[in-house]
Amino acid sequence: MYGLTRATTTLLAAAVAGFLLWLASQFSNHHEGGYWAIMGLLAGAGLVMALSQLLGGWTKWGMPRLSAPVFLFAFVPVAIVCLWVIVAGEPHNAWMHRHVLAWSSDIHVRGVVNDVMRYIPIFAFGTGLVFGFSFDTTGPAARQPVARRRGAAPAPVDRTAADEPMTAERRTVPADRTRARDGEYAGAPAPEPPPRTRTPE
Repeated sequence: MYGLTRATTTLLAAAVAGFLLWLASQFSNHHEGGYWAIMGLLAGAGLVMALSQLLGGWTKWGMPRLSAPVFLFAFVPVAIVCLWVIVAGEPHNAWMHRHVLAWSSDIHVRGVVNDVMRYIPIFAFGTGLVFGFSFDTTGPAARQPVARRRGAAPAPVDRTAADEPMTAERRTVPADRTRARDGEYAGAPAPEPPPRTRTPE
């Protein structure tokens, strides 16, 4: 059942991502509006593919949450690099475009940026994909035992305190049984008197 659910959600996500890719092809990248619309749709396609694994049972079948370590130490660096390349590939000589190219020359990465600008759609798709990886699940809520759900468990009985009266009765010995001869235990019956002997006449 787990594999079938994951396969179904992956197939549906692939169909949605394919639709977004087709929709992106309907825009023109010769002006800034169309260019950023294409980048946004490609990033959305990557996000859909990542979330399909999350919703399809990839992790723990719990409520999705944003993982702060993954977001800060994985997504943020990836987003900076991808946006750097995407901005550098803008169709017009905009203000941010000029500055990114100038900064790339200052840090001696202008050649690398020019080489990877041919794959800008992949950078956009990867940005959405890694952002989807920033989500995780907390796991299903653990079910409490039936006894705890119905009410609090009964308090444990102190058997020592309950047996105290009987213990005290056992330890109480009548006063007449404490007067025992040497070598006899307390509470033993008194010995019979010796038989009388007749004196000869």
